[in-house]
Amino acid sequence: MSRANERLDYRFFEGLFQSLYQRCTHSQRSHGFRFKNKLFSLDASLIDVSMKVFPWANFNRKKSAFKLHLGLDHDGLIPAFASVTRSKVSDMAQARFLAFPRGSVIVFDKGYNSYGWHNDLTEKGIFFVTRIRGNAQYRVLERHAVNKCSGVTSDQTIKYTSPRKDIQALKPIRRVGYRDQQTGKHYVFITNQFNWSAKTIADIYKQRWQVELFFKWIKQNLKIKAFLGTSENAVMTQIMAALCVYLLLAYLKFKSKIDKSLQQIIRLLQLNLFTRRSLLDLLQPPEGCGLVPPQLKFGLVRN
Repeated sequence: MSRANERLDYRFFEGLFQSLYQRCTHSQRSHGFRFKNKLFSLDASLIDVSMKVFPWANFNRKKSAFKLHLGLDHDGLIPAFASVTRSKVSDMAQARFLAFPRGSVIVFDKGYNSYGWHNDLTEKGIFFVTRIRGNAQYRVLERHAVNKCSGVTSDQTIKYTSPRKDIQALKPIRRVGYRDQQTGKHYVFITNQFNWSAKTIADIYKQRWQVELFFKWIKQNLKIKAFLGTSENAVMTQIMAALCVYLLLAYLKFKSKIDKSLQQIIRLLQLNLFTRRSLLDLLQPPEGCGLVPPQLKFGLVRN
């Protein structure tokens, strides 16, 4: 890895990442919804580093950090888009560079609430689900019937009414109110998808939590907190290499069709790193090779 940090440009690993993702798309599982559209969660996460070691990556006066921008493909829960920037780069600045396939569904939080970008997605035939701004100004064009037993409190078609000139060109969007029956919290979502049920819109936003779990998993298991180099190329190389490892693990899981989690797979590989053995045999041991039962078997002997 140290040699790679010195000799290889991190863009090599970005290309490898895209190649591995394309390989995984042929074997990945469905996202679980009835619709066939691709579903992506878009988010960014800070990776804290030492300010003494990385003074040029300062986030504020007390710490330095990098930012990992990521689009999670819910077909298999694997990263589809990824980029590493300095911490002060805004989420929206990176989101505008992403090219999603037509007809796909993008779910994201309030950090990506740019009305102009939302309008661009609509014009490209891309659907989005997010939460509405607290200070949003709008008027209701139409109200739709809702099933309050499902937690949906409102379903409306609205149009923004802010005095800003660029607001006037925006298309009407859908506003969905939803109360979580477990926590009692009330959420208000906006979307440009008018055909699906309001409950489906709320369920789509719930799935955004998967990208948060992804960030937590890679930080705990793929060693992207302690870096082997101090240059910007070294940091980006190590993070992109970690994402490539994640895709390799996912590919093994998809091809072997086993029920083991990625956590179990990575532990098996770590324990058998220097063992010359087929990966499929390691992940799918033949029948009859299980562990010996811990209970001792006693036999009665007659004299």
